[in-house]
Amino acid sequence: MIKNVIFDFDGVIVDSEILIAKSLSNYLLNLNIKFGEREFFKLAGNKTIQIVSKLSDRFGIEDKDKFYNDIMILSKDLYQNKLETVSGIKNFLKNTNHKRLIGSNNTKPRILEGLKKIELNDYFNSNHIFSFDVVQRPKPDPAIYLSAINNTGININETVIIEDSSIGVQAGVAAGIKVIGLTAGSHWYEGRSTKELYDAGAYEVVKNYNDMLLLINKL
Repeated sequence: MIKNVIFDFDGVIVDSEILIAKSLSNYLLNLNIKFGEREFFKLAGNKTIQIVSKLSDRFGIEDKDKFYNDIMILSKDLYQNKLETVSGIKNFLKNTNHKRLIGSNNTKPRILEGLKKIELNDYFNSNHIFSFDVVQRPKPDPAIYLSAINNTGININETVIIEDSSIGVQAGVAAGIKVIGLTAGSHWYEGRSTKELYDAGAYEVVKNYNDMLLLINKL
């Protein structure tokens, strides 16, 4: 029986991946660099600094610091002004009584800010939020999820992780926890294959939170 659910944040609770993709694509276009939104999704799950490093090397962008700082400013603006929930998450939270945790490559202050913005902060205890700035080792390293387990004492056999990226799935699997892939976010456009999540080790992949609830209730 599943008693604990660990949520990734971006793409699982907040529908932010599509916003970041559009912002990054437009930013690069101003530099005369064509980088489509769908190309960004191949990098989803990485920390922003990792994405900036990879794109800087790929496109010969010399001032990585400026690139990173510009993207962080754009990202902050998105969180403050355009952030929305992933479809179905509110209903899922209202109809479940699992212990809820968050394990994210984002930072804890940004997660807390996001939860407040989308009015879901009452569903999550601040002490149950585990993030990159806490463990200093981003996914696919399992440190974030191991920290969640070790600091709360929850049983991994009674726990599932909800992830939307292959990097996140890899981290959860490496931590020894069952991972369910979720493709409810806007960045999972029609035709994008779920094979990447299965290949990363996902136990199952579902397309919405109604299916997620049905699956978890069977485990």
